[in-house]
Amino acid sequence: MEAPYTPEEYNKDLDNINWVSGLPFILLHLGCLLVFLVGFSWTAVFALVFTYVIRMFGITAGFHRYFSHRSFKTSRPFQFLLAWLGTASAQKGPLWWAAHHRHHHKHADTEKDVHSPVKRSFWWSHVGWILSDRFKDTNFKMVKDLKKYPELKYLNKYHLIPPIQLAVGTFVAGTLLNAYFPSLGTSGFQLLVYGFIISTVLLYHGTFTVNSLAHVFGERRFETNDDSRNNWFISLITLGEGWHNNHHRFPSSERQGFYWWEFDISHYALKILSWFRLVWDLRVPPKRVYAENKVFKRPPDVIEHPQGR
Repeated sequence: MEAPYTPEEYNKDLDNINWVSGLPFILLHLGCLLVFLVGFSWTAVFALVFTYVIRMFGITAGFHRYFSHRSFKTSRPFQFLLAWLGTASAQKGPLWWAAHHRHHHKHADTEKDVHSPVKRSFWWSHVGWILSDRFKDTNFKMVKDLKKYPELKYLNKYHLIPPIQLAVGTFVAGTLLNAYFPSLGTSGFQLLVYGFIISTVLLYHGTFTVNSLAHVFGERRFETNDDSRNNWFISLITLGEGWHNNHHRFPSSERQGFYWWEFDISHYALKILSWFRLVWDLRVPPKRVYAENKVFKRPPDVIEHPQGR
């Protein structure tokens, strides 16, 4: 089924929250309260940070920079790994995510935008659009280049499998650590709560701030046809996704921090991976883009990629 986009074409009731399909989302938030039952350990905190960072990388480098914008190249096995990591974040599948994001760029901050805080509201852009029935389906016309891979279509269809695998994995890991390394002070349930439940909820809202806040708060370095902003705090919690005005000016760039002082952890990680040939052809902004900068005219010391022109 192809997902509808134009608001005038269908019933406004589809904007309403589907509390049945949204139940897992709600239960995960309530599950965070279990932290008061399972107690505290530094091992659990490490698990929380690790599963947050590695899955955020799956979203930023995988779902966003690779699947949505094709800003670098990689092998088919590593492509699948990025897809699995992103899907393990419990934000649906790679084709669904990329299709909606490509549509967002095509209609950014217009009536057709799927999650514009300018045209709708903070609530809608942050989480309402995801919990509604309006955008529950994948528009495969937007991802013709991706739907040819059966493994990606499989992950997209069975997108609950990776999160469940991660949840089981954290429980098993905690159980084994409790049995063989009791001095670490953790358990299966504790690692499940910290390493999956709390980590996933933080991932939700970290990712969602790009949609809800990065089009409202921050600096506009480039004149774009939307209200995208550069926001350092959002970059901090999303591994570099907060340089959103940069991104909307040149979406096909692998790096979103255009200058050395714009920290972009996803870019740093991809750069390291490129040294080992796990990824390659990382696209960068051309010099003409830097010339449009309202403040800084000099491009950074980078080699311009021929595809970035």
